[in-house]
Amino acid sequence: MKASPSQSPNILLIDDNRDGLIVRKLLLEEQGYHVVTASDGAEAFELYQPALFDVVVTDYRMPRLNGIELIGRIRERDPQARIVLLSGVVEPLGLTEENTGADAVIAKTSNEPAHLVRWVKRLLNRTPLRKPARSQKPTRYKRVASV
Repeated sequence: MKASPSQSPNILLIDDNRDGLIVRKLLLEEQGYHVVTASDGAEAFELYQPALFDVVVTDYRMPRLNGIELIGRIRERDPQARIVLLSGVVEPLGLTEENTGADAVIAKTSNEPAHLVRWVKRLLNRTPLRKPARSQKPTRYKRVASV
């Protein structure tokens, strides 16, 4: 399934739990986003193209390719990707933005829908980091003796 070009932001949503996928898709579509779904990380990675998706929302535990493995592969292809990781085991496993590579880690709790909507909006409003031009070299200053 390919993302269709539209004025609304495109979200790639990944979860192997069909019910969770449907509920989150509806929630994000109610916010005006175009949502493309995948049922596991391997399928999502095949779909992922930086030009097509504004935000990726992925579950942690999935067959074939888990959320952290997916994030790693996406970051190799697109270091500026905006990624949210969802998990029911955030606390027990100590999942954080630093150890997962995600921009946001959200626990699957009763507060998840509000957190998900808030984080997607934040990430969409985030300006991409500016990369230095490849031809630019760091400026080196010579020490000049004072006269």
